[in-house]
Order: sequence, then C-alpha cells, then structure tokens
Amino acid sequence: MKTTHHKNANQSAATGQKRSRNDAGNKVTVVLGAQWGDEGKGKVVDLLATEADFVCRCQGGNNAGHTVVVDGKEYDFHLLPSGIINPKSVSLIGNGVVIHLPGLFEEGDKNEKKGLKGWEKRLIVSDRAHLVFDFHQVVDGLQETERQAQEGKNIGTTKKGIGPAYSSKASRTGLRVCDLLGDFKDFSARFKNLVRQYQSMYPSLTVDVEDQLKKLKEYSERLRPMVRDGVYYMYEALHGPPKKILVEGANAALLDIDFGTYPFVTSSNCTVGGACTGLGIPPLNIGDVFGVAKAYTTRVGIGAFPTEQLNAVGELLQTRGHEVGVTTGRKRRCGWLDLVIVRYAHMINGFTAIALTKLDILDVLDEIKVGVAYKLNGKRIPHFPANMDVLQKVEVEYETFPGWKTDTSAARKWNDLPAKAQNYIRFIENHIGVPIKWVGVGKSRECMIQMF
Repeated sequence: MKTTHHKNANQSAATGQKRSRNDAGNKVTVVLGAQWGDEGKGKVVDLLATEADFVCRCQGGNNAGHTVVVDGKEYDFHLLPSGIINPKSVSLIGNGVVIHLPGLFEEGDKNEKKGLKGWEKRLIVSDRAHLVFDFHQVVDGLQETERQAQEGKNIGTTKKGIGPAYSSKASRTGLRVCDLLGDFKDFSARFKNLVRQYQSMYPSLTVDVEDQLKKLKEYSERLRPMVRDGVYYMYEALHGPPKKILVEGANAALLDIDFGTYPFVTSSNCTVGGACTGLGIPPLNIGDVFGVAKAYTTRVGIGAFPTEQLNAVGELLQTRGHEVGVTTGRKRRCGWLDLVIVRYAHMINGFTAIALTKLDILDVLDEIKVGVAYKLNGKRIPHFPANMDVLQKVEVEYETFPGWKTDTSAARKWNDLPAKAQNYIRFIENHIGVPIKWVGVGKSRECMIQMF
C-alpha cells in the first residue's frame, strides 16, 4: 500500500509542478537598449505603455534620460518610468533602481508643469530600492577628477552619484527606502556613519549632515504613500487577473557592468537579467524582449567605438540627429551602424524583435555603410572583444548601401518607405536574425511604423 501511496504522491507532485509551470502567470514585456544607450527606448515604451497596466524600471537611476513627445509636448524622464504619462497605468520603480529623492520629486514637479497630472498617485516605489544621497553625487565628481589626474582620462559618468550608490550597496553600507521609512533615529546614525566613511576616503568632502537629514525626513513623508513591498507587489501583479506588464530598461547592453565596454560602463545590469533581479520576478515570467537600436550608432563619453566617423559623416549624423545627451547635455559621438554590437546584445538578451529608430536621419546620405564584422590582424573574429585595448585595434568590415535620398519622415507604413530604405532594413534584420517590428522616422508617437 505504502509504495503505491508514494508513487501517487510523486505523480501528483509532478503534475502539480507541471501545472504551475504552465500556469506561470502574466508575462512581462522587456524593452532594452541594444547599443550604447540613447536609442529611443522611451518612444518604444511610450508606444507600448498606452496599453500597459504596469510600467516598471528595474535598474539604473537618474543617469538615464528618456524623451517622450506626446501631443507636441516634450517630457524628459530620468527616474520616472516613461509609462507615467498613461493615466491608466501604474508606474513602478523596482529594487534594482538607485533613487535620488530630490531628483525624483524635482523631475515629477517639472513634468507636472508641462501637464503631467496626478503622477504621485500612479507611482509605486519598492521598499528595497537603494538611495542615492547628495554626497554620492559629489563623490562621483571627485572620483572623475581623480581619474583624470591619475590616468589622464575619466569614465565619463553623468555625475549623478550612481556608481558610488551602487558601491555602497555592494559594500553593504548602503541605505534603502525601507530604512528611511523605518526608525529615523537608526537611519540617521547609519547615514552619519556612511558620510564619515566617505569623508575618510575624500577629506575634501563636506556634508551638512543635519540639513541633509532634515530634508530626507521631509522627502520620506512625501514618499511614504508610494512605497510597497516590491516583491509581493510584483507577485500579485503577475498572478492576479491578466495584466500587461512592461519593463523599461535604462542605459543599454554595451553599458552593462558585466557585458559592456568595461570600464566605460554604468554600474548596473542593463541586460535582460536585470529585469529579474531588479524587480524580483522569475525568468519564467519574461515574455517578449524588444531591443532598440538606432539606424546608426552613437556613444556618449569615452571608450572604444569601432565604427565612429570623425569626419563630415559623423558631424552630419550629430547635427541632423540632434545627438546631445538628455541627462548630460554632451554631444554624442556618431558613426555607422555596428551590427557586431547589436548581434552581441542579441546573444545576451535573446531579442524577440527589434525597434530600429531614427531612420530618417540617413535620408540625405549618398551612401550608407554598415559594420558587419571585426577583423584582428586581418582575420575575422566571431566574438565581441572583452578587452578594450583589443577593441581599439579592430578593423571593421563594412557593407555599403546606396542612399535613398528621399524624405522618409512622413512614412507611416512599410510601403511608404523607398525601396532602398526597405533593403537597408531587411539587410539588418537578416544579419542579426531578429525581425524588425518597428521603424522610427521621427520624434513623435505617430512616427513609429509598425511592421507586424
């Protein structure tokens, strides 16, 4: 009898397991940058957010800059998920994000003046998210100055305190939202310790601790109604009634702390794994992963950039594309589309489809080049080099296409695009092995051509 009982128990356990795997709950759609950032992720998120119930940020901080244009109004988001524009959706800042509270409220208030109403009621903040303090931002600047003095080059950070905040997190001295909303006396003591720790490393660092704590106390009361246990909140969202959940990545694959062009990277995982760790969701719940790539390549700050064009082409892309960082105001470096990096981003993220943005910027060119492979000492290499010195030395193999020399900004469907532009898009699609779902030909929402 006993043996049959065990067998049945095992059988039911197995079927139970099977059932729970099939019934994993709602799937999330993830939007990620496939180059060095600034690909126009905000536009893709904005497009999808019109139907989303939840829009979540999973990593990074206010070093991100997403511009969204709706009804002629331009909104700039740094910490707020781009979905905050949709009055019907909830915006969530996950545990993997580092939050600078003055920045968060300043950003909300600024966009409110432009017409963003009721954003505080639609925002949920994870209690496990780490805090970026003003002194983290000062330290960020000091570290950059130090690097410049010692090595003759800095990393080119946004000086928003992101790296130092993630350093505090990794060294287990960081403070989280739940600490701020807990016993304030305990929080204050830990805050003072953290300040002392940084002052011992940077003797020139001055912090008005009492003034900072007074401000943080005020922010905490404004923040309190928005805070939830992020893990439980996400679990409920995934396993409740059918919901459309969107995850908006900040930065991009080539800026990922593990997979990017280290050390010229950000301090978080801006590849697909960051969606799981930054929100507390199982891989099983990841659905579509959309990569966003520009029809050419740009990069802010320093670091290797194999297809960069330090010539009239680069200047044309920069001016026509208004290539200036949303967060930093720095001119972006520009070059031809590099499919080696987009394929590499696909290897890591497993894109189910791609959004190709800013095609219209190429409208005036006589010929257009696309980087398809890297060569080292005359030999093609199949991988993307980890070592920056090696990446500086690669020779790019290009495919050349005739320009279409036609204004595409009014195109609204595939057939409106000139044949030469269609060929360019199909080549990219075939080379990466991922279908292109959207083609962007302008700034506003209606300039995204949906292909399928």
